[in-house]
Amino acid sequence: MAGSDTAPFLSQADDPDDGPVPGTPGLPGSMGNAKCGEPEILDREGLQRITGLSPARSALIVAVLCYINLLNYMDRFTVAGVLPDIEQFFNIGDSSSGLIQTVFISSYMVLAPVFGYLGDRYNRKYLMCGGIAFWSLVTLGSSFIPRERFWLLLLTRGLVGVGEASYSTIAPTLIADLFVADQRSRMLSVFYFAIPVGSGLGYIAGSKVKDVAGDWHWALRVTPGLGVVAVLLLFLVVREPPRGAVERHLDSPPLNPTSWWADLRALARNPSFILSSLGFTAVAFVTGSLALWAPAFLLRSRVVLGETPPCLPGDSCSSSDSLIFGLITCLTGVLGVGLGVEISRRLRRSNPRADPLVCAAGLLGSAPFLFLSLACARGSIVATYIFIFIGETLLSMNWAIVADILLYVVIPTRRSTAEAFQIVLSHLLGDAGSPYLIGLISDRLRRSWPPSFLSEFRALQLSLMLCAFVGALGGAAFLGTAIFIEGDRRRAQLHVQGLLHEAGPADDRIVVPQRGRSTRVAVSSVLI
Repeated sequence: MAGSDTAPFLSQADDPDDGPVPGTPGLPGSMGNAKCGEPEILDREGLQRITGLSPARSALIVAVLCYINLLNYMDRFTVAGVLPDIEQFFNIGDSSSGLIQTVFISSYMVLAPVFGYLGDRYNRKYLMCGGIAFWSLVTLGSSFIPRERFWLLLLTRGLVGVGEASYSTIAPTLIADLFVADQRSRMLSVFYFAIPVGSGLGYIAGSKVKDVAGDWHWALRVTPGLGVVAVLLLFLVVREPPRGAVERHLDSPPLNPTSWWADLRALARNPSFILSSLGFTAVAFVTGSLALWAPAFLLRSRVVLGETPPCLPGDSCSSSDSLIFGLITCLTGVLGVGLGVEISRRLRRSNPRADPLVCAAGLLGSAPFLFLSLACARGSIVATYIFIFIGETLLSMNWAIVADILLYVVIPTRRSTAEAFQIVLSHLLGDAGSPYLIGLISDRLRRSWPPSFLSEFRALQLSLMLCAFVGALGGAAFLGTAIFIEGDRRRAQLHVQGLLHEAGPADDRIVVPQRGRSTRVAVSSVLI
């Protein structure tokens, strides 16, 4: 996994002081000037000259992308905000409720590589317009399903994945082609603020619209109208910047897309990408589980404590916990994302491994607080909310940093594909199955105990404790990322600058000694 997917070029300056790039097997030491491989930090005029977009227009494009990202997550968690009502309406158990999110994530996961491939080769603006328009129509249709057609609700939630896949794999690459260095990190942090804020608004909108309208179906009819606005903004405001142009030297040749299989091979040989994706998978597992089940768990906790009446068939379920959890998600998301980016930016000056280390600290730190929030739920709901607040804040520190890691260890012509396969991995092993798994474990535990509100609470409490263990595993994956991050970032920079080229097949290279070292070069490059 630690092997390089690139081969060295043959023409080099003879500078004995320059050594090989750390972690790059076979890479010759010198590239001429030691700084020639570093990306040029462009000022605003330089960025405008290359992208053809003014700073104000670039910022407006990011604002539009943030609005759509917020809308996507708002729609995703509106369902969680009215989940007890959906369970009552369709007369389903915890495992079937978990399927609602699992089907959506599975569809999203399967379609992400398709849009990743298209996003690296075709106009990204029109791909997003088509996907979001389709998503809006399907979401609206899902609000008119009769109670005897639960399978149709699952189908429509699966089709919603088309719109999310078309957007989530592509939007971060547009930001990467508009900004560089610290500017990019700041814009990504703004973009990823929309995830926790949108998630929280989904809970709030779902619960409050249901209360106002007296019917949970109306909660699903809010985001489609906003989706129409999103399509119009995309079409009128967003322009397609040239891929990777802001990261090249002015005299560097443009990057051309390689074959899909070549992209996959290169990504598989990029340890920083693989390990950071595994760490993000743990984040997805935990957030996916909490997103769907936390409001229901908090409601059951209040019932056991005698603070609220139970949710009986035919009754409207209490929505106060969805509202409170939504507010907590908004606040912790803004605080966590901003805190993570700022800590990482400051530590990066003295430690180039700061990004994965901050991610590891966030996950490892969140695990005990999430466990305590579950353990204290039967004794004090206030303590539960406090520990959830701290745990979610630490968990949210990862969002923008993980995206930034991907963008600087993967070359521009592979970024949509990399985003897509990070989505596949994180959802396949993360939140595609975690809501269903938690619900399944809860149902199995309940069957072994006498029926009661206490057994419902205890079953969900014990099943959610799996999240703390998975979070600790994710922290370990980010610690592994820190080992490889410097070498992988350097290789991506050299490739973008035209100083490092793709390797040929492994069996078409030979070893050539060079000043006491050896390097692999293509056979066709050696004159015999």
